Amino acid sequence: MEKRVAQVHRKTGETDISMQFCLDGSGKAELSTGIGFFDHMMDAFTRHGLFDMTLKAEGDLHVDGHHTVEDTGIVLGQAIREAVGDKKGIKRYGFFVLPMDEALILCAVDLCGRPYFVMEGEPFQAPMVGDFDTELVREFFYSVSYSAAMNLHFRILSGSNAHHIIEGMFKCFSKALDMATQREERIKDVLSTKGSL
Repeated sequence: MEKRVAQVHRKTGETDISMQFCLDGSGKAELSTGIGFFDHMMDAFTRHGLFDMTLKAEGDLHVDGHHTVEDTGIVLGQAIREAVGDKKGIKRYGFFVLPMDEALILCAVDLCGRPYFVMEGEPFQAPMVGDFDTELVREFFYSVSYSAAMNLHFRILSGSNAHHIIEGMFKCFSKALDMATQREERIKDVLSTKGSL
């Protein structure tokens, strides 16, 4: 079966981002965002979802990481939407509960064509992890959900270490998205009473 691949390029006065994204990959990533911890998170997302990704992001890091992280979320959302295509034959829904040491994360995804984002329980006790502003976690996933037109829900059920919580979120999202995009032979069309998503 043909692999589902998307290529997205977005350039603004603040960022220049190129991404190639494959839903049917093996977890390979080539990443360069200029933010070390963010590269680490995108690598975890790619590896644990068994996606393939090439990402090059150049942003105004002399200001801060906000535009780079937010715009990468927009590009990833566009790539997911493009790669999924008409959504015929996919499961549509995905969910996962992921432990990472003391942190426990729940993530649920619906590729319904309607953007909605919820994130509850944000016990980030550290403002920064390496060179990454922890406030940007919400901005990133909000951008992904709206650009991909998906429902995306997170519950941070427990956790005290910001690194563990954030990494758990990226991994949990990857597992939920992998489930939602899986093909199911019993689904002959689109999993909706509307007939389209």
